[in-house]
Amino acid sequence: MANSDALRQLFPKDGELPADHRPPPPLHQRAYLVNGELKAWDGPVDSVRSPVCVRTADGRLEQIELGSVPSGAEQEAEEALEAAVAAYDDGRGLWPTMTVAERIGCLQDFTNQMISRRQEVVDLIVWEIGKPKADSEKEFDRTVDYIRATITALKDLDNSNSRFTIVEGTIGQIRRTPLGVVLCMGPYNYPLNETFATLIPALLMGNTVVFKPPRFGALLFYPLIEAFQSAFPKGVVNMVYGRGSVVVPRLLDTGKVNVLALIGSSKVADHLKKLHPKVNRLRAILGLDAKNAAIILPDADVELAVKECLIGTLTFNGQRCTALKMLIVHRSIVEPFLRRFSEEVGKLKVGMPWEKGVNITPLPEAGKTNHMTALVEDAKAKGARVVNKDGGSVAGTLFYPAVVYPIEEGMKLYREEQFGPVVPVMPFEELEMALEYVTTSEHGQQVSIFSSNPDQVGRLVDPLVNQVCRVNINCQCQRGPDVFPFTGRKDSAEGTLSVTDALRSFSIRSMIATKETPANKDLLDAIITEQTSNFINTRFIF
Repeated sequence: MANSDALRQLFPKDGELPADHRPPPPLHQRAYLVNGELKAWDGPVDSVRSPVCVRTADGRLEQIELGSVPSGAEQEAEEALEAAVAAYDDGRGLWPTMTVAERIGCLQDFTNQMISRRQEVVDLIVWEIGKPKADSEKEFDRTVDYIRATITALKDLDNSNSRFTIVEGTIGQIRRTPLGVVLCMGPYNYPLNETFATLIPALLMGNTVVFKPPRFGALLFYPLIEAFQSAFPKGVVNMVYGRGSVVVPRLLDTGKVNVLALIGSSKVADHLKKLHPKVNRLRAILGLDAKNAAIILPDADVELAVKECLIGTLTFNGQRCTALKMLIVHRSIVEPFLRRFSEEVGKLKVGMPWEKGVNITPLPEAGKTNHMTALVEDAKAKGARVVNKDGGSVAGTLFYPAVVYPIEEGMKLYREEQFGPVVPVMPFEELEMALEYVTTSEHGQQVSIFSSNPDQVGRLVDPLVNQVCRVNINCQCQRGPDVFPFTGRKDSAEGTLSVTDALRSFSIRSMIATKETPANKDLLDAIITEQTSNFINTRFIF
C-alpha cells in the first residue's frame, strides 16, 4: 500500500543511488546505420530520460538523463529507404537472391554478437522503460530463443520445399520468396522482443529493412548497431531516427515500401496505410490495440482467478497488449473477488526496476500518470469507486494500481484501452451480457474464461472463438509460447506472428514450372548439379 507521499519516498535521493544499481554512463548516440556504413551524426538530437526519478534537494522529482539519439528528418529517412531499395534491387540484390542457408549464417553471426552485448542491452531496457531487471533479462533471453526457433522453423520450411512436384504432366518447385522493402516499427513495452518479432522473419525471408526504433527504448539498439553492420550485407538493415510523425509519412508516401510491420495503435496504422500511393501493393503486418476481457463465472475457483487476473492485469504495470484490461465478474461472487483481488494488489511490491521482486515500477510514457488519473476520475464521476486502499495514488512517474468498480457503458474505461495499472471490474448476471461485451468490442485479440463447469465453458468457447483469436481457460491472456499463432480479429491485428506464421507473413509462394519432358528433366538436373540457381535446388539444410 502506498499513498502519494510514500510513493515519493521510493525514489532515491539525488546522489544516493545504490552503487551497484546506477544507470549506465550517459550514452550520446552520434552514429546511425545506413547502407552498411555507420554515418556520423552532427544534427539535432532527442534527449533520452529514464522513467526513474531522483529526489532533488528542493523536493522535486527529476527524471535521470540517459543520453540522446539522433533526431533525423525526411532527408535521413529517404536516405535509409533508398539504401534498402538499392539492396533489394527489384529482387536481384545479393540478399534476396542468397541461399536460405547463407541468410541463416548471417543471422547466426548477428545473434552471437548480440549475446556478447547482453548486459548492456538489458541495462538499457531497465533504465529506458522502467522494466524490472528480471523481466528485462527475460525479454533479452526470450528474443534469442525466438531467433533460434525462427531459424529452425525456416530450415524445416525450406527443406520441405526442396523437392519437385509432378502433377498432370507439369513439374513444379514451390518456395517462399521475399516481398521487398519492409518498414519495421516496434513498441516501447517490449522494445527488443516485439521489434525483433517482425525484423527477424522479415530479414530471414530475404527482405531488406528500414527499421525505426521505438520512441522509448531507442538507445538499447545502439550496442547492436555494429553487429547489424558486420553481419548483414550493406543496405539490408538501415536505421531511422526522429519523430515518427515526420519520418514515417515520408517513407510511405514514396510508394517504395512494400511491407508495413507495425506493433502499435490501430489509429496510427489506419493513418499510415492511407499514405501509401499504391495501397494494393502494401502488405501490412500489424499488432494493434486490445481490450482483452476475463469472464469469471459463479463456479470459478476464486483464488485461481485472482492469481491469474493479478498477473494478467498488472505485469509490467499492465503495459502489455495481451494484458487483461476488463474483468467481467458474476455478481454473485464479485464482492469476495474484489476483496481478495484488492488484498493481493496490496501485497505487490512498488519500487525501482532494479529491486528484487518489484512488481510496479515507474511509467516511461510522458503524461501517462495524468492519463491514468483522468480515466479513474471519469469513472468515479459516473458512479464507480476505487476499491483498493490508496488506489490511483501518484508521485512523479509512479502510479499505484487502481481497482475500479463498477464499470459500465458510458465510462471511458468501459471501452478505452488503458494500457497501464488501472483495473476495471464490471459485474454481470446473465451470461449474454458478458458475451455482448466481447462481441461489440472493436478489438478481438484474446479473452480468458474462469470456470470449472464443462458445459458452461464449452458453450462459451464456441461463440468466443469467432470473436477473438485465442480463448484462455482458467489462465491469463498471453502471447507465448511463440510457436502458437499470435494475431487478432477486428482492429487488433493484421497478419499472424507465430514463429512459423511470421515467416509466411513476410514472404509469398513462388514457383517454377515446366512440362514433364526428357529435355526439361535434363535441364533441371543440370541446373541442380551445376548449382546455377539458388531457387532451383534440392539441398537440405541441417
